Amino acid sequence: MARMQSLTLPSHQRGLISLRSLVLLYTGSLLLLILLASLAFSVDRFRDYVSDQLEGHARDGATAVGLSLSNAIDGRDPVAAASLIDSVFDSGRYLSVVYMDHEGDWVAGRQATLSGAGVPSWFVALADLPLPVGRAEVVRGWSRLGHVEVVSHPGRAYRDLWHVTIGMIGGTMVVGGVGLFLLFWIVRRILKPLKALEKQAEALGQRDFRKRVDINSTRDLNQVTRAMNQMADDLGSLFEGQAKLIQHLRRVSNEDTVTGLASRSAFDQRLKVEVESEERAAPGVLFLIQLASFALYNQTYGRGEADRLLLRIADVINRFVRSHTGAFAGRRSGAEFAIFLPGITQADGIVWCHQLIEEMDGVYADLAAPVDVMVHAGVAQAQEDRNAKALMAAADEALRQAQTSPQTDCQAADPEREGHHTLETWRAIIRTAIDQKQLSLWLQPMVFNGDGQLVYHQVFSRIRSGGEELKAGVFVPIAERFGMIEDIDRLVVREALAMLGRKPQDCLALTLGTSSVASESFREDLLEQLEAAGDRRQRLWVGISEQTVHHHRTAVGLLVRALNRLNVAVLVDRFGVGGVPFSYLRNLRFQGLRIDNSFIHGIDSHEENRFYLESVVAIAHSRGVKVFATGVETAAEYEVLHKLGVDGAMGYHLGRPFEADNDK
Repeated sequence: MARMQSLTLPSHQRGLISLRSLVLLYTGSLLLLILLASLAFSVDRFRDYVSDQLEGHARDGATAVGLSLSNAIDGRDPVAAASLIDSVFDSGRYLSVVYMDHEGDWVAGRQATLSGAGVPSWFVALADLPLPVGRAEVVRGWSRLGHVEVVSHPGRAYRDLWHVTIGMIGGTMVVGGVGLFLLFWIVRRILKPLKALEKQAEALGQRDFRKRVDINSTRDLNQVTRAMNQMADDLGSLFEGQAKLIQHLRRVSNEDTVTGLASRSAFDQRLKVEVESEERAAPGVLFLIQLASFALYNQTYGRGEADRLLLRIADVINRFVRSHTGAFAGRRSGAEFAIFLPGITQADGIVWCHQLIEEMDGVYADLAAPVDVMVHAGVAQAQEDRNAKALMAAADEALRQAQTSPQTDCQAADPEREGHHTLETWRAIIRTAIDQKQLSLWLQPMVFNGDGQLVYHQVFSRIRSGGEELKAGVFVPIAERFGMIEDIDRLVVREALAMLGRKPQDCLALTLGTSSVASESFREDLLEQLEAAGDRRQRLWVGISEQTVHHHRTAVGLLVRALNRLNVAVLVDRFGVGGVPFSYLRNLRFQGLRIDNSFIHGIDSHEENRFYLESVVAIAHSRGVKVFATGVETAAEYEVLHKLGVDGAMGYHLGRPFEADNDK
């Protein structure tokens, strides 16, 4: 089963309370507990006070009735005693007034049940005030007639207790609510930096060192924010240093120190991959260009002026290369330069070569005046029966023929041999394939380093024309030139998403053309397709070439951020050949780098490329970015990559491309 790295950010841990909520809960609970305890204590003390008042009132009432029965009224007369007790009881202040003789028998009295106290019955049951009995003796002279028992009516006591309780509960709620609100405001203000620190930590986890926290709070939290900001600055500086080191290593290994073009060895290695790789081979045209009399110019004007001339010529070549998709150039030696243009015929190459050397001649003549100078060039067509060495030899032979001319000139090797198709023929072939959907998808496995498990299948497109399959390396540069690559990429994306729907266990990777990434309408169409694809899009890798990153930084930034939001993995394709400072990884969140196969070819014997790749793996892994290698053709190359710690590899040694429809 295919595996791929998770793209989703770490989610908040569920089931765990936040620090702010914990502080609020603890402090609020403590405050509430204190207020409730205070309320309970106050109510209890008031209840005791009311009970004492009831007891005193009952005792006073019993004494008054006893004295009245002893002195004012003859206590031996039941009728008189009953009249007295009725008058006392009717005052409503007593629950019970009873007069009993000395033997405990009832003489006279009144009693009532506790009701209509004006408070809820549940509160009466809850408060449950004690009903103390007041007692007094009834005597006549020296004779003891009996005693009086009086119980005060607690209705008013319950009402007072109810009102006091309601008032204290209301006050407690008001005080507690205000206290909790103030506590919430204070805690929120104090802990405000923590939210910013969380976002900063997430940014650091994504290797984004630009996030800073500028919120002031308590002294302790301010110390933490200062430490985090310092750490982010240090990590950012470390990354910048590593990026500069990587860029320096790339230049030392692959660039000419004077012109900034590819060095001789780097150009030859990339040409070998372009010409001899089965997936990318031919058509294409190689230019060999030489400035005549450069040694005389160097001797006449000095090395400084000679270097200045080479820089001016390199600027002309760079502008020419940028105008031709997939083209690359290098300095061979002295004043000799090489340019390879994939996907064009020799006839078109001759026309463009004449235009180029005329411009170079103008620059050369202006700087060399009054010395007469010339520029010569040889053009050779890449063919299936020509390897890189033979192609270079053919271009060199054409250059020698051009050097026999007394003026600036361009000659072609094998002038009788024409390209396989003219440009107009190519235009018709590609347009027909798009309109009739004659594209087929081919897949090649990218496997995990070491265990051989599948990471994804790389998607290649081929065109069916005249009973043959035209490879992407053949027609894509031409489609870019004619502005048809967007339509091809739309078809490829649609078919790839459909394939992911049919095969829920697979992961696919595809690379977008430069014009497609630069097109706003294509980006919108792509995002709409991905949004409609649902979870399938999380099993898709979208590749963007490093040269596209270099020349269309704004468009690439918009697309990468949109893909990140959709949880679609993004990788930098053909990494290392774009000449782009490595620092773009600081601003754009890619999930992978795919090293160009020109760095992989012969890496077991190429110490500079091996050291460069080792450095790239280290800095990419420090940012959580996976590193993949392409073009692995031998066991020795794969063994070196395994030791360097790349995350995945692809090549004929690990698996050849196969047609997607044959994948059952």
